Amino acid sequence: MSLTKQLNILKRPALRWLVSVLFSLGISVLASAQLPAPTVSAPQPARANSAILLETLSWDEAEHILTPDTVVIIALGAESKEHGRHLQLNNDFLMAEYLKKRVLAATQSVVVAPTINYSFYPAFLEYPGSTSLSMATARAMITDIIRSLAHYGPRRFYILNTGISTLRPLAQAAAELATDGIVLHYTDLTKDDPVEKKLRQSGGTHADEIETSMMLYIAPESVRMKKALKDLNPNQPGGLTRDPQGKGTYSPTGAWGDPTLATREKGQAVVESLVTTILKDIDDLSHTPLPPAK
Repeated sequence: MSLTKQLNILKRPALRWLVSVLFSLGISVLASAQLPAPTVSAPQPARANSAILLETLSWDEAEHILTPDTVVIIALGAESKEHGRHLQLNNDFLMAEYLKKRVLAATQSVVVAPTINYSFYPAFLEYPGSTSLSMATARAMITDIIRSLAHYGPRRFYILNTGISTLRPLAQAAAELATDGIVLHYTDLTKDDPVEKKLRQSGGTHADEIETSMMLYIAPESVRMKKALKDLNPNQPGGLTRDPQGKGTYSPTGAWGDPTLATREKGQAVVESLVTTILKDIDDLSHTPLPPAK
């Protein structure tokens, strides 16, 4: 075939496209052949000056931040525990997750471990969906988790606690861990809060005016105010009961208080006061001397 005919063939659109593709592939192959093989870089330390979610790290990153000076935060909130007819079973879990995010945003040089969503809640078991561990199991779960993490270095732990009955196994766990030279502190919601005391209009402690107000601020989509009813019968020894003749405080709704008085404004004031208390607790913990191991 003459040179003139070969050039005329190459002028055809389809053939011009094919030649250009083959030419490009040839260049790509040559270029890739000259590139060095990728190398595995050494593990880099995690962000040392900001709060860190432990679950988002790889183990080699965790190794750099789980040191003896690290304060570890663990949120604790029931994900399946009744809160009256107007609040969800995961009420405490929603609160714990919210407070955990506030700590992450406001605190530096702490590690936040995954949230614990079960514990000791025996007072609510007459209401379907409610769950409870035994006190011994609740205590052991806390000590096992903390000892696991302490093995890598940390000696100071803070439980971001959203319950009342949880205080007993937490106190037991703190005493047990102290013998290992580990400090455990936790949120105590039974302590008087001047902001709450000023705003509260009624009594009660569960799914009541104050807790409902907090949820109107934290997670308003989880609150069903149309189902809220005043339920404040006399306090009796034992848990809550649906039986008027039963042992404990009679509560047909599962609440104890008057959630109809709840407002978002009250909730905002109480939550912001609680966050301030928690941040102070954590700062105090970071300066707390370690107990001698026995």
